Amino acid sequence: MSKYFNVNADCKPNMHYMVHLDERLKEIKKMIERGDYFTINRARQYGKTTTLKALEYFLKEDYLVISLDFQMLSASKFKNENTFSVAFATDFLEALMFSEQLSTSKEVNDLKYRLENQKETLELFELFRHLSKICATSPKPIVLMIDEVDSASNNQVFVDFLAQLRGYYIKREVRPIFQSVILAGVYDIKNIQQKFRTDNEHKINSPWNIAADFLIDMSFSVKDISDMLMEYEKDYHTNMNISEIAQLLYDYTSGYPFLVSKLCKLIDENISNQHKAWNKEGILEAVRILLGEKNTLFESLFHKLEEYPRLKDILYILLFQGNSILYNPDDPVLDMALMFGIVKVKQESIIIANRIFETRLYNMFLALPDMQNTDIYKAAFQSKNQFIENGHLNVTLILQKFVEHFHEIYGSLGQKFIEEDGRRYFMLYLKPIINGTGNYYIEAQTRTMERTDMIIDYCGEQFVIEMKIWHGNAYNMRGEKQLMDYLDYYHLKKGYMLSFNFNKKKEIGVKEIVMGDKVLVEAVV
Repeated sequence: MSKYFNVNADCKPNMHYMVHLDERLKEIKKMIERGDYFTINRARQYGKTTTLKALEYFLKEDYLVISLDFQMLSASKFKNENTFSVAFATDFLEALMFSEQLSTSKEVNDLKYRLENQKETLELFELFRHLSKICATSPKPIVLMIDEVDSASNNQVFVDFLAQLRGYYIKREVRPIFQSVILAGVYDIKNIQQKFRTDNEHKINSPWNIAADFLIDMSFSVKDISDMLMEYEKDYHTNMNISEIAQLLYDYTSGYPFLVSKLCKLIDENISNQHKAWNKEGILEAVRILLGEKNTLFESLFHKLEEYPRLKDILYILLFQGNSILYNPDDPVLDMALMFGIVKVKQESIIIANRIFETRLYNMFLALPDMQNTDIYKAAFQSKNQFIENGHLNVTLILQKFVEHFHEIYGSLGQKFIEEDGRRYFMLYLKPIINGTGNYYIEAQTRTMERTDMIIDYCGEQFVIEMKIWHGNAYNMRGEKQLMDYLDYYHLKKGYMLSFNFNKKKEIGVKEIVMGDKVLVEAVV
């Protein structure tokens, strides 16, 4: 069977096109050699399980790796110490069956005997005494890896399990225990502690405070993507420009593993002519398909917004009002958003994690009933067909009609309204025109109260529109220069500016300016 791009469960090198993990695995092995205990906590579908599987194989010459999955344990197994200890010991022994050197040792047989004859009295204290003896006699240091630790949420017994790990970690010079323990899940253990409660108290001090920081970048770099595409190209000979395609994939995903693989899968399997799919137009089409589908990643994203209303408010302000939001690690909502992979930190400020998430969030907000009931949305919806000419988007006409409609509907409102809502209403005006066929995103570095650069993708074509608050001719000339630079970057000859002007003597309308070999279409509201 030929290889394919995988977006379900873990990736396997012999079955799937995937990035090379060797450098990451070497860095993780250094932590294991130091005896670190740590958590690999990343957003959903970020490659955690794939990394653990690869790490197990990578370590096998030097370590005995016991790989468990808490998702396999039912809720009843976390009922109390006894049920958990029996379930853990059973899975542990099953994993040991693959080690001929250890599976028949006296210490292992002692634990088997306990399970067969006295399992009703096995609790964490006794379990760890058995584990310590097994670790002491193992021919290789034992590494314990537990995937899906989120499944232990809201279970006090898991906190007690961590406390035992901590106690043995501290005394491991006299009480042998695992060389390293790796827990994997979306939540960091310190965040999981917020969920654990007894009847009368809320546990705050985490027994996992022994854990080392896991700082290894698990996102895909441009080089990672290039290497994966190179492997694909050897099989299919599409003559793609690998470096250009890798950069474009990174630009849209910021290296989020699921999104990179999903776009590649769509290009490979859903776009008809394979040899013409691996180009800019193919990527834009794959982005359009992805943004229009339901998947578990998007469902998880929107679930978190409903679960944390303040996060939803923060994202709205960030997307539409251009306010800079500084990252505060003590803010639990921002910390949660970072952990879920919805946002990232750049130059100490919060930004949306990638263009795909950003566009999906814009689509979500602009699809709200109170948005689509606005007069400006209705005006665009009623006349949307006139903006498409032979399959091409007429952006100049869009600006002309927007200026007319905006002035008619909102011209009497004050400066505060235009500052906070003007650009949002242009996005709302554009939405029914390109919906289902095109998308747009905002360049993160230009999303401010003063200036926002929008890129429209429509049927393989791109359009750059700079939206800004008018601050005089000098400021406008700087905007024109910035837009010219953007056109060079996108290899375009025509650009667009939309200025929101509060000067009572302003000239409302649209005009074209020729600057060298480029044309700027400037609209003033």
